Amino acid sequence: MARKILFITTDQQRYDTLRCNGGTVARTPVADRLAAEGVRYERAVPQSVVCMPSRSTIITGQSPSTHGVWMNGVPLPVDAPSVAEVLHEAGYRTALIGKPHFEPFLDPFNAFAENRFAGGEPVNGHRGFDHFIAATHGAAGSLAYSRFIQSEHPEVAGGFYPVLDGELEVNAMGGGETGMPQLWTNPIPKEWYHTDWCADQAITWLNGVSEEEDFFLWLSFPDPHHPQDVPSSELGRINWRDLDLPAAYPEDRLVREAILDAKPAHWRAWYDGTLVSNYEAPAKWVPATLTPDQIREFTAYNAIACELIGEAIGRVIASLEARGIADDVDIVFSTDHGDLGGDFGLAFKGPYHVDGLMRLPLIWRPSRSADIAPSVVTSPVGLIDLAPTFCAIAGIPVPQWMEGKPLPISDDDAEARKFERVLTEWDSELFGVAMHLRTITRGDWVLTTYLPGTTANGTEGELYNLVEDPNQFVNLWDDPASASMRTDLLDDLWAHQPKQLMPLRTLVAPV
Repeated sequence: MARKILFITTDQQRYDTLRCNGGTVARTPVADRLAAEGVRYERAVPQSVVCMPSRSTIITGQSPSTHGVWMNGVPLPVDAPSVAEVLHEAGYRTALIGKPHFEPFLDPFNAFAENRFAGGEPVNGHRGFDHFIAATHGAAGSLAYSRFIQSEHPEVAGGFYPVLDGELEVNAMGGGETGMPQLWTNPIPKEWYHTDWCADQAITWLNGVSEEEDFFLWLSFPDPHHPQDVPSSELGRINWRDLDLPAAYPEDRLVREAILDAKPAHWRAWYDGTLVSNYEAPAKWVPATLTPDQIREFTAYNAIACELIGEAIGRVIASLEARGIADDVDIVFSTDHGDLGGDFGLAFKGPYHVDGLMRLPLIWRPSRSADIAPSVVTSPVGLIDLAPTFCAIAGIPVPQWMEGKPLPISDDDAEARKFERVLTEWDSELFGVAMHLRTITRGDWVLTTYLPGTTANGTEGELYNLVEDPNQFVNLWDDPASASMRTDLLDDLWAHQPKQLMPLRTLVAPV
């Protein structure tokens, strides 16, 4: 037997939502325990800060430029390489339960296979998975969770926040006590909410796998991605009025706007409501109207979602412990990208390569048989390294088409295997707005250069010293004293870009 793999992802979770990463709002004892028993990564970086490109990187082990999913709405080809297929061919039972998002969810013509599977069609090894049962937010659509609500509990179907408005734009309607957009009081009982539902589905599938079989289960929770509409019964967990504001939110408006003005033009343009460059940001919302209390309430709802996920993961692990196989399972926990969460007076996400979106939780608790000592890795790693790690856990060669490397188990290991830099991309053509960013994270520095687009002529950029300026308030791009570092990082960035860049393809659907 090889080592079994439980891979757990959330959607849009900040690094600082976990106590083991310095978080102070959500209680996260399950993740904290996994970190104490395994390897915790201080600087895990995505290759894209939106869902579809990032998730496509996770399953392929390739950069967006290589796998071709350059923005949300561009589907990953059905015949794209998949680590699940590699593991399946090696004899693993494979399953994906929860949010896939390799193809658009907005699918009025039922064109995409992953939406059709919810209707009961056999998956036939789709992307290498024997079992594929999908969920996302809310009760609308054809995914398995939506059908569960529609058929079993239709009385609560209308309690979810309507993600899109009547014009199929991301909804700017406010809720909660502060009127924050994408915030809602959801009357659904906790046990019917998609977090517990995904855990229940995972436990059922795992109970059908014999102790002798190796498995790869990707358990993919839809939360804490907006909208924030956790069960109303859980809102008493955290009093939003008691919360501190994020460290990267200057409460003084003049200070906040001066920081934005020192960044490339699209930062202030979005803040003022004159430019929207990402579909998942409500087009009719002006971030400059965001209030401190709205940030506090949004943070509380988000933290409650994280607590519910942690408790659901705990139930899944407990089911493995009850069968006596938990010690034989490698558990990897991460997310696809972060959330701005009020930083700089902004929320949600977009083409902004700063820590709120770029610094991710990543924990690997190896199986006991691996004999890997607990550690903290400070060298930068990427989500591109997950697929090769799963191959290494399974004891099979890493395919040549994967561009990452198996994750290091210590800083010494990272240094020996040259984990020195991580690259991140952004490309989008939406609402008549073109944005193209390339970023390198290396050592204490992060640099972003802007290719020509709607608000950029190709000379703009951002440069931050993460030690001296952890909130990324001071853009050193034009600082003469940092010119040599800028040149060095730019040379390094372009030297390590994928050699075969995919051409930008026609947008298929926005989400």
